[in-house]
This record gives sequence, C-alpha cells and structure tokens, in this order.
Amino acid sequence: QMQLVESGGGLVQAGGSLRLSCAASGGTFSAYHMGWFRQAPGKERVLVASITRSGGSIWHADSVKGRFTISRDNAKNTVTLQMNSLEAGDTAVYYCAAALVYQIAAMYPNYWGQGTQVTVSS
Repeated sequence: QMQLVESGGGLVQAGGSLRLSCAASGGTFSAYHMGWFRQAPGKERVLVASITRSGGSIWHADSVKGRFTISRDNAKNTVTLQMNSLEAGDTAVYYCAAALVYQIAAMYPNYWGQGTQVTVSS
C-alpha cells in the first residue's frame, strides 16, 4: 500500500511561513489525486487544498486562499503546501492524503499520512 510521510511542521510566529512536504512511496504516485487536510484540537478535519493527478486542477479552501499554495512533483513523488502569512487560526495537525477519485472541494482519501504539527504563535 501507499505510504505518505509529512515533514516541515513546526512553531512559527504569526505572519511567518512554512513549507510542508509529503513524500509518497509504495504506489503509483501519479495515479492519485493529492490533498492536504488539517485538524485543530476539538475541531473537524477539513480539506484545505487539493491537486489532481497531473496538476491540471488545483483547489484551495477560502480560509487559506491567497496564503497557501499546493503543488506536486510527480518525478519526485512529492506534494507540498507552501504556507505564507500564517495566522493563529492555522494552528493544527496537517495531513497529507491520496485519493483515486476527485471532486472539487471534496476529497475521500484512500491513504493518509501520519500528520505534522503546525503551531502559529502571536
């Protein structure tokens, strides 16, 4: 089965930036749509960004649009989330996910990463 491993989380001050990376193995990376979810304590896990197999379609949630950018490199089997202008509300565990089917603004992953903590201080 596919394995997804996130990295790049940490503690950052409000207004700062982080780049999250997700490395995939054990599957055909280019066959999967990819996404990033986040979950804050006591909150639902929500989709924040997604990208189709070849990168032809990209979606970002309104809460992060203009600040976060998802991208992928199929030659390196990686997907990234560039996070700029971070706010306290962005504090959450961020999860990389892979899915065989895609819908705009919705994703039902077949595989999940272990998550990486992002904490934004002010």
